[in-house]
Amino acid sequence: MRPPAHVLAGAIFNDEGQVLVAQRPPGKHMAGGWEFPGGKREPGEERLQALTRELHEELGIEVLGAEPLICYDHQYPDRLITLDLWLVTKYNGVPQSLEGQTLAWVKVGDLERTGLLDADKPMIPALERVEGWALGCKL
Repeated sequence: MRPPAHVLAGAIFNDEGQVLVAQRPPGKHMAGGWEFPGGKREPGEERLQALTRELHEELGIEVLGAEPLICYDHQYPDRLITLDLWLVTKYNGVPQSLEGQTLAWVKVGDLERTGLLDADKPMIPALERVEGWALGCKL
């Protein structure tokens, strides 16, 4: 069994109230599934620091503000993951695929039908609570 990993993810909303999701590329664990952009926290990194780094590497955006939304553990057959979703409240730039993943803007109410990974599904109720508030979060 692999050691536990702490994964930081960002909930990024557009002006239409849609949230950004990314499809895991071929060759990655759970390839083809959809998830919220982000990645693993490195040893010694603060949570916000890890989120900011991952979203810059993956999407090319500069996170200027973010708040923790939900954090929980998910047990895969071969690994334990701590999933830590943050609401990105302010950012500079236009999200783009820098790591070859497909990106899509999806209404929160449609997330269940997008092929969202089971590990990410507990994030949906937390997103439903902030969906209307998150309109216009980008700069």
